[in-house]
Amino acid sequence: MRPKSLNFEQLVKQNRQELLNDEESITQIELRLEKKQEAIALAQRKELEYKN
Repeated sequence: MRPKSLNFEQLVKQNRQELLNDEESITQIELRLEKKQEAIALAQRKELEYKN
């Protein structure tokens, strides 16, 4: 929760930093998701090759 004593510039700076932090978190989540999807796709390909 934000203290009420921040002025407009401080709030803008804080909001900007929070957005940058959120963006970094989202990027990390996307990278983990991509790696999991690649691993699943590879496993599926190997399974298909094994069946043939």
